[in-house]
Amino acid sequence: QVQLVESGGGLVQAGGSLRLSCVVSGSIFRINSLAWYRQAPGKQRELVAISITGGSTGYGDSVKGRFTLSRDDGKNGVDLQMNSLKPEDTAVYTCHADLMERRDHRVQSWGQGTQVTVSS
Repeated sequence: QVQLVESGGGLVQAGGSLRLSCVVSGSIFRINSLAWYRQAPGKQRELVAISITGGSTGYGDSVKGRFTLSRDDGKNGVDLQMNSLKPEDTAVYTCHADLMERRDHRVQSWGQGTQVTVSS
């Protein structure tokens, strides 16, 4: 069974930085993509950043130029460096993995989520 373990998050003042980490463990044949999503109270979940294996990295428009996603394939992990944080970045951030547990079995797996709060 696949598990996503997240770390980081917390409370920071506007303009500050935080780093989120996510490590995937379990039965992994191949990771197709790793991503971070976020959901603020009363809003829909939105994509923050995604890294496609062997492909590109993409960012949501609201975080471009401020957030950086980096992969660590040796650990099956992905980090999200968040700089110049704004109060509107406040949300629950959740890691997502699209992977193959076996050659013929694709899985979508989510972490438990970590709270990021940016005070003004």
